[in-house]
Amino acid sequence: MATNPFDISGKVAIVTGGAMGIGFGIVRRFVESGARVLLVDRDEKAAKEALARLPEGPGKAEMLTADVSEEASGERMVARCIECFDRVDVLVNNAGIFPMSPVMQMSPELLDRVYQVNIRGLMLTSKAVAGRMIQQRQGGSIVNLSSVNALRPNMVGLAAYDASKAAVAMFTKSLALELAPHRIRVNSIAPGGIDTEGNAQVLKDVMTPEQAEAFRENYLRTKVPLGRYGNPDDIAKAALFLASSASDYMTGSSLLVDGGLMLM
Repeated sequence: MATNPFDISGKVAIVTGGAMGIGFGIVRRFVESGARVLLVDRDEKAAKEALARLPEGPGKAEMLTADVSEEASGERMVARCIECFDRVDVLVNNAGIFPMSPVMQMSPELLDRVYQVNIRGLMLTSKAVAGRMIQQRQGGSIVNLSSVNALRPNMVGLAAYDASKAAVAMFTKSLALELAPHRIRVNSIAPGGIDTEGNAQVLKDVMTPEQAEAFRENYLRTKVPLGRYGNPDDIAKAALFLASSASDYMTGSSLLVDGGLMLM
């Protein structure tokens, strides 16, 4: 019986989209908990800045610049992780995009790009990392970032994103079934409204500052029983749980971390 089932010290994790927002929150929480982490992001400058912002130990982090939608990216992640840390125990598929467009103005190119990153990228990365985990014969944990938007739409303009996150939720279940004989667990997290740079930029793109502030205030007052936006560490702690032995008997599950949003 583990003394501390939430202990991930010594584990090796890959986190995609790790330079900002939820991804960076997960990298930081993992490093603070003693894990060794490969931070993957397509923005090299942001990744380097993220590494500089991380606390010193007890874990450590290295980085790789990669676009998850590119076919070779998953194998590159595995190779870099093995080069730095000798193995991989945990994968967090966090990389994702959410450009806004009402369906009636949506281009096929926008829909394709969302699916290339949010589904194709997740598949390619999971396939490569799971292959390595199978070779290691020690099991593993894959954590996919879905969304409350997989369960219901929050606003007009995110149909492509909503559909892609619903696909993530079902892909998680299918992959969990496939990998269970190898003791590789696959679960997802469905965040609600989280304060991140990306979410702030979405509002800036479609609203004036005054409109954005009114939207945020109304959202908290009418939609979120806990009365606050989530922060990246709220999701990082859920990822820590799914990466640790505390969740050993969970696979194919989705953790809703939304401040009570789905109660309303």
